[in-house]
Amino acid sequence: MSVLKPKGADFVERRTAAQEAKAALLEKMKAKQNDPAAEARRAERAAIVAAREERQAKKRAEAEAKAREAAAQKAEKEAERLAAEEAAKAEKNRPVAQMVADEAARKAARDAKYAARKARKR
Repeated sequence: MSVLKPKGADFVERRTAAQEAKAALLEKMKAKQNDPAAEARRAERAAIVAAREERQAKKRAEAEAKAREAAAQKAEKEAERLAAEEAAKAEKNRPVAQMVADEAARKAARDAKYAARKARKR
């Protein structure tokens, strides 16, 4: 038979191996952080992000300007439509207005005749 190992030996070995692996990963990450090439890549990514944000801001500004222009054109067309509608309504009501004005003129002439007749009788 084989020689008996102490019962906790495997656990101790595994724990030590895990600690060594973590330490090795930590050292590897520290080395990557201090690497000049990594620093250059981070700076390049930051420049790309800044350029992207600038392009997006420019796009948003252009879209807002287009939206304002479209709203102004829509308001102008609406004003033109309302003015045309008012003109059509006025044109439609012109004969009625002319009739009312003629009636008022006839009434004024009749009242003037009546007042003249009354003035002569006195």
